[in-house]
Amino acid sequence: MGWVEVLLLLLKLSSMGSTKAEIASTKAPFDLPSNCMKRCGTIDIEYPFGIGTGCYREGFNLTCTDNTTKPLRLFLGDGKLMITRIDLDNGTVRVKTPVITMGVDHEFINVPLIDLQKWPYSLRSLYQEVQNFYTIDTYNRLYVSGCSVVADLVDPTTNRTIDTCITRCTSNDNSHCILSLYDWNSTSLEVRLTRLNQSDLYLLDASIIKVFVYDYYNSTTDDLQRTVKGNSSEVETALSWYIKDYPTCEEAKKNMKTYACISPNSDCYDVVNYAYTNYNFGYICRCSLNHKGNPYLANGCTDTSSILVPRKDCPTECGGVNISFPFGLEEHCYRSQAFALTCNKTSNPPTLIFQGYYIVHSISLKHGQLLASAPNRTTTSYYYSYYFYDNYYLDLEQLSTFSWVIESQNCEEARQNGTTFACVDKNSLCVNITKISNEDIWGYRCNCPEGYQGNPYIANGCKDIDECSIPNKNVCNGICRNTIGGYECLPDKKQTVLNKKERLVKLKLECYCAGVVIGVSLGSGLLLLSISFIILRKKWKQRKQKKIRERHFHQNHGLLLQQLISSNEDVAERTKIFSLEEIEKATNNFDETRVLGRGGHGTVYKGILSDQRVVAIKKSKIVKKSEIDQFINEVAILSQINHRNIVRLFGCCLETEVPLLVYEFISNGTLADHLHVSDGNSTLSWEARLKIATETAGALAYLHSAASISILHRDVKSSNILLDDHFMAKVSDFGASRFIPLDETHIITVIQGTFGYLDPEYYQTSQLTEKSDVYSFGVILLELLTGKKPVFSIEHENRQNLSMHFLQAMKEKHSFDLVEDRVMKEGTKQELLEIIQLIEMCLKLNGIERPTMKEVEHKLQNLRRIGKKKGCPITEVDQTTEGTSRNYSLEKEFLWSLYNPRIEYPFGIGNGCYRKGFNLTCTNNTAKPPRLFLGDGKLEITGIDLDNGTVGVKTPIIIMGVDQEFIDVRLIDLQNWPYSLTSLNLETQNSYVVYTNNLLYVSGCSVIADLVDLTINRTVDT
Repeated sequence: MGWVEVLLLLLKLSSMGSTKAEIASTKAPFDLPSNCMKRCGTIDIEYPFGIGTGCYREGFNLTCTDNTTKPLRLFLGDGKLMITRIDLDNGTVRVKTPVITMGVDHEFINVPLIDLQKWPYSLRSLYQEVQNFYTIDTYNRLYVSGCSVVADLVDPTTNRTIDTCITRCTSNDNSHCILSLYDWNSTSLEVRLTRLNQSDLYLLDASIIKVFVYDYYNSTTDDLQRTVKGNSSEVETALSWYIKDYPTCEEAKKNMKTYACISPNSDCYDVVNYAYTNYNFGYICRCSLNHKGNPYLANGCTDTSSILVPRKDCPTECGGVNISFPFGLEEHCYRSQAFALTCNKTSNPPTLIFQGYYIVHSISLKHGQLLASAPNRTTTSYYYSYYFYDNYYLDLEQLSTFSWVIESQNCEEARQNGTTFACVDKNSLCVNITKISNEDIWGYRCNCPEGYQGNPYIANGCKDIDECSIPNKNVCNGICRNTIGGYECLPDKKQTVLNKKERLVKLKLECYCAGVVIGVSLGSGLLLLSISFIILRKKWKQRKQKKIRERHFHQNHGLLLQQLISSNEDVAERTKIFSLEEIEKATNNFDETRVLGRGGHGTVYKGILSDQRVVAIKKSKIVKKSEIDQFINEVAILSQINHRNIVRLFGCCLETEVPLLVYEFISNGTLADHLHVSDGNSTLSWEARLKIATETAGALAYLHSAASISILHRDVKSSNILLDDHFMAKVSDFGASRFIPLDETHIITVIQGTFGYLDPEYYQTSQLTEKSDVYSFGVILLELLTGKKPVFSIEHENRQNLSMHFLQAMKEKHSFDLVEDRVMKEGTKQELLEIIQLIEMCLKLNGIERPTMKEVEHKLQNLRRIGKKKGCPITEVDQTTEGTSRNYSLEKEFLWSLYNPRIEYPFGIGNGCYRKGFNLTCTNNTAKPPRLFLGDGKLEITGIDLDNGTVGVKTPIIIMGVDQEFIDVRLIDLQNWPYSLTSLNLETQNSYVVYTNNLLYVSGCSVIADLVDLTINRTVDT
């Protein structure tokens, strides 16, 4: 039932209180004729239902058969649907509907299911709102049993198919299907049954089909099976009914001549379709609180007020537990059924039972609590609310303690009806009980006032307490005299003389103490005045500091930054504006021992936030407005970014003259620190350098194309690439960065950057593009390759630009002379050639000729995956197999590398170059780029992921023409191959990752698609 919608139709209470008096005074009583039939067979007939003229309301006429050979049977209207039960309170009628049968030799039948047009009945579930909770009365379903049939539920008035289900009898499939009837709004239904082709769809033999409607809430699996096996030709179905002359209670009351709720003690409820169409169906009537009967008849709702005076011979004890009214064991001994208890005398000793389940241990009228325990259950803390008839119980604190109220009224409302008011004793007090916990429960209880004890729910139940006779309770120093509801204390004559002497001594002592008190008071006053002055001065300073911080906040564009952050929910979750107090606490008031580094623009401190996060806090020396704007720019950019290789911004502080940045603490310094060491011997391996380059390229590619808006860093350099303990790269310092509109390729800015990394084209034109960052990244690649700074000196020569020096070396064909010794030893010749060519592309003077950062990232990722298996050509598909020459330019290689995979073992081409089952085929067509295929060349490969264990392939699109009735096409054959179409879960450090999720997509109208396993000739799914 997990897929079933819960709320369909709601009955909304629309008339209470004063409406009843209005009805009673404006409508003439309706008298039901005395000759109306009250019973047909075993079923009672109550108005608005009836048989004969004047005995029913329009739409509610019934028919009673008079057959001497069979018992009398009751039918709806014209006699097609036999009635089994009528429930006036819940608004339901249960009827028997026929079982539709389709023979084995039939291919198609179209049979009416039910027709409720012009009748005030519905197959849909009706939900009734009664004192803040809902009751579901009906839930009908269509049951289809048998093999290989398509069942269409059709609205005959529009000839529209409402819903469809299919039964398929294969080795694993069930031979039935079910349709829920809750989500349609039709007044009549029919069923169309179409038999499937058995042989073409690899299904079992055909069988008889049976279709019927049943009430899910009142039918068991055994009931359904008996019907399927032929033991019953009819099934019970539930219909909800309503008065349909007006759509709402409010409109119905405007015409009191036709208004149905004519009993003075009745309420009207709207029947509303909230789930689908959001309009009113009509209304129903129910008797009011403490009334039962027929709300559709004058004076039909009779008073069932609670018992106020219990019988005199009521049992008052069971199993040692005292029972006091309103609780009781026998009829007329308890106020209402809600307070009824039972005594189980078969146990030893006898046990007092509440609600037929809980064992009662004690009852407290004063506190309104009933202490009970549930059999075979531990006393765990739960919270339950119990609605029982017209009274409430609320389970508090423990499973075994129930708190109760008399009625769901406050004391003022309850007193207005003296016949039901529970506080019977003249001295009793009414106590309002407010809503408890999260439950919408309230009411009133009764208590005896102070000075009385007993039972306030019975006459003369509150008895006076004789306080003077209570032992060990010294209520008076003199003589105690009891009064009604209290007591008096009278003086003792012997004690009077002693009291006079005591008063004289006390008077002298009071005079002495007065002097002491005056002196102490003066001293205390002066001390208090001094303390007050100190406190006021401190508060004045705090207020002044607060105003200064607020001024700084506004000067630093705090409102603008708050608007930027709050406009995006994701940004608001990641970025916070810290108070100065939090920053001072995190840095120990900017302690010098917390300094991580100093520069020309400020100081970076290490801080520990209240949630124990370690952060770096950037405190700048900037004071110019332009530099403040640059700071806000950095915050705005960092707040938009969420990437593992970009330093994460936690927030900022704007309450200082110079704003502060709070970002994640990266513990291992910068790339420049590790590359350019004083002794010239960097500890970074070639593998680590490639990893750092790849991660940095990925971060910049994300900024350029994958972020929510394109971002140009504008200051890419090795000192802005931070490294953590695992040498993971983190791009930082976005103060110079700029957003670029989606519809523009460049922006004009003031020249800004670091000498040695600055793009010459940007320097000459002031046009900032993403290719400017590519140039700066090419300089970083050159640093990683050579170990040299972007501006360096050779012995006593002048300072040289590393980029220009490299390009000159490329022209002179001795670029390998610049490679650092360690890199030359650890890197392969192929890798170094690839890196040198990539650097050359990045450092092109014309930005258009440079690759994008996405292409650079992809090239570096491929370089990191180069295989080292000796004896086999580890090469890319777009390379020829002769020598080392290329058919295509490096620019084309960047484009094709996005689609053509690199071949890595265990995959391979040629003898000895692949593991069994992983052989590939590469086409070599000069007119088109080479293409890679699995095995024999049927499935073209689009990508190979060695880490995740996946291969992307292109599969054909199967087309069935309009004039074709049936096709059987082989989709894919992976027998004898180490591949699988199903999802594979990989266990990685106790967590599972799913890397594939293939789906079969079927598009078009009116077709049945069966997925068949050809190895066993079985339908897998449909």
